[in-house]
Amino acid sequence: MWTNLNHASHWCTRDGRELRVRVTDIRAGQDSGHVLAFGSISDGCLVRIHSRCLYGESLGFQDCDCKPQLDRSLDLIQADGSGILVYLEQEGRGHGLLAKARGYGESERTGLDTFASFLSLGYSADDRRYNHAAQALVDLGLTAVQLLTNNPHKLSAVAKVGIRATVVPLRTHPRTAREREYQEAKRMYGHWIPTDRAPWAMNF
Repeated sequence: MWTNLNHASHWCTRDGRELRVRVTDIRAGQDSGHVLAFGSISDGCLVRIHSRCLYGESLGFQDCDCKPQLDRSLDLIQADGSGILVYLEQEGRGHGLLAKARGYGESERTGLDTFASFLSLGYSADDRRYNHAAQALVDLGLTAVQLLTNNPHKLSAVAKVGIRATVVPLRTHPRTAREREYQEAKRMYGHWIPTDRAPWAMNF
């Protein structure tokens, strides 16, 4: 693995534990990002494909579940001793930070969820693509993964490149009413937001 990729590697410390990480670029326009491989990866390893969220991950805003999902994914990878984070520069579902801010403002004005707000502003509800992320997994030589996701589009992208994927749903508990509303909106748009009841129960 990694023989055809330009990469850099180093040790990192998270929660007092050291992990080896290798980083490489994904250069794909608005779907660009990086692959971070922790430990010694192999078929069946944990994989998280994740879109950047400045508000949640860097500023600590509690209006979405982006940071809890990222934290949960890294916790699982760290506990397993290896895994992959594909971190994509897809702020605002691929439309950018300004569009994201406009969407929030439209939601406040109209009461629409963020998907509907994007549509009312002339954006698509979600402009992200995951084919380059999936191809990066192929480039690593992987043929099977455990995919940490609630998003069926990510599973579809991985399956299309011939990788067998077992979905590992990410259950996070809403910290605020707005975060709960955000999760409900994602469920309405087809995401698998785990609950205790079918069809979204953890054993689906």
